[in-house]
Parts: sequence; C-alpha cells; structure tokens
Amino acid sequence: MNILTLLAIPLALAWSAYGADCPRNQPKTEAALVQVEQNWAAALNRKDADAVACILAGEFEDADVDGSLHSRREALEHIPNRKPGTNQLSELRAHLEGNSGFTRGLATLVEASGKVVARVRFTDVFTYRNGRWQALAGQESLLGGAAR
Repeated sequence: MNILTLLAIPLALAWSAYGADCPRNQPKTEAALVQVEQNWAAALNRKDADAVACILAGEFEDADVDGSLHSRREALEHIPNRKPGTNQLSELRAHLEGNSGFTRGLATLVEASGKVVARVRFTDVFTYRNGRWQALAGQESLLGGAAR
C-alpha cells in the first residue's frame, strides 16, 4: 500500500462520518431557510464548528464588516476563538428562487455581561444541494458605529 492510499483512507472515513451528521431532506421553503440561519447563529453561540461546517458550502466566502474576505476554512477556524457572548438575530426574512435563496437580517452581538457590542446587517446566499441548504456567501455591514 502506498503512502497516498494510507493518507486517503482516513481522510475519506473522516469526511464520510462528518457528512453523515449534516441534516438531509430539508424543505425548500423560506421558513426552512430562516431556520438554517437561526441554527447557524445558535451553533456560533455554542462554538460548534461541526454544526457550522454542515451549513457552509465548500466554496463559501464571507465579506466581513471591514471588507476582508474569509474562506470557509478561515471561518471555521475562527469559531473556537470567538469571544463569549451571543449572536441574536432579528428582522430575518428569506427569499427563494428554485434551488437558490438568500436571507437578510440583523445580528446583535451581545457580550456575556449583556452589553451590546455590535449590530450587523447581513445577507447570506444559499444553494439547495444534497438535500440541504448550504451557504455560498455572506456579507456583513456594521451599523451604528459600534466596534466588534
């Protein structure tokens, strides 16, 4: 057995086990897309990178409030280092067109002390693939001059 085979087998097993935990047969409805967005925020609050990984498509890219771009890998690597607090969503709405959709809303970032540290308007673009909604891109805009 060559070295590539030895490396490929554990990687394939890890990938298949990882994929098995992702939701399947999600409805193609606006309500389902809003629920995915809520699940994403809850997973960030728990620092659950595995749950977020199920939501982000392989080609996911995010444009942050400062204009910097982050790949899926970078977004997932950042999750364990998030500051304590919550990401509270409001004003959520979704729109679907075939296998594509987007959500738009307001994320209020609240420290563990209860202090609001930022209000961020966001838009996330999704595709319906393999029986579930997957985020392709995100865009955030900081509101009210609060610092993150």
